[in-house]
Amino acid sequence: MIAFVGIDIGATTFEVVVRRNDKNSDVKSYKQAHQDHEKLAAQLLKLNPASVVMEATGIYYLNLAVKLSNSKTDGIDAALLAEYAQRMTPRLWTAPDPKYLSLRDTGRQINRLVGRRTEAKNNLHALEAKKTTYKPLIDDELEGIEYLDFRIERLRNLALEIIHNDEELSQKLNNLTAATGIGINSAIMIICELELLPGHLKSSQVSRFAGLDVRLNQSGTSINKPGRLSKAGNAYLRTALYMPALSAAIHDPNAKAFYQSLIQRGKKKMQALCAVMRKMLTGIWACLQLNTPFDSSKLFSEEHKKACA
Repeated sequence: MIAFVGIDIGATTFEVVVRRNDKNSDVKSYKQAHQDHEKLAAQLLKLNPASVVMEATGIYYLNLAVKLSNSKTDGIDAALLAEYAQRMTPRLWTAPDPKYLSLRDTGRQINRLVGRRTEAKNNLHALEAKKTTYKPLIDDELEGIEYLDFRIERLRNLALEIIHNDEELSQKLNNLTAATGIGINSAIMIICELELLPGHLKSSQVSRFAGLDVRLNQSGTSINKPGRLSKAGNAYLRTALYMPALSAAIHDPNAKAFYQSLIQRGKKKMQALCAVMRKMLTGIWACLQLNTPFDSSKLFSEEHKKACA
């Protein structure tokens, strides 16, 4: 008897439904813990389902997915996923190489530390702006920034060690840093997110993964509201793209012309910058798939330069 399994993922639990003969089983709930991952894996090994479909949102699905590959938080969603598995026969997911997982975790930690350093520098600026600030507070903030610099550099070297031990990853790093605005740290943070994606994805799908797609609001009478970024995707990737896009909009002639043309058409600065981020992501994805250096002239039309001349 062919069986299909749907798993709905939550932060602390996950729900499982088994579908046989077009009927769903009762919902079983498991804890997000190694012991329950092992328990489910053993049960599925006996069941031998045709496929397992999992809600791959957030970060909580990955440990379970890797475990099952190697051997909304309610039951209704799990039942729908089980039916989806039966009817749609989705492509089999392959667990990523452990080195890519290590690289992703390292890149995300760099991302977080860079954010903390920016916050600390803003705090320092506020402290130094007051003549009455107690000097030990300034010294303490400077010490914290220095330690954050040390931690970022240490993790950067760890990430580079992983990359340089892989010839393909090393070449991809070189291809990305050929872009104006993309430094080593940004390239590491971008690669570590994109290398876990299936290579068959289109650039528009990658944009949705990053949450850089435009979501239209056409519900009820709200049919004339302007589109907004969905921001439903990978926040780490959006953060990693922000500074490269900002730099490119200033220093790259092609990106600058595109950015300025959007401003001239009435777009807000942040809207124009997000459009540059989306364009850059398209070029970055092409570089990673085709193994070619980043070339902004292939992304932005010459018409933008003429319009801004």
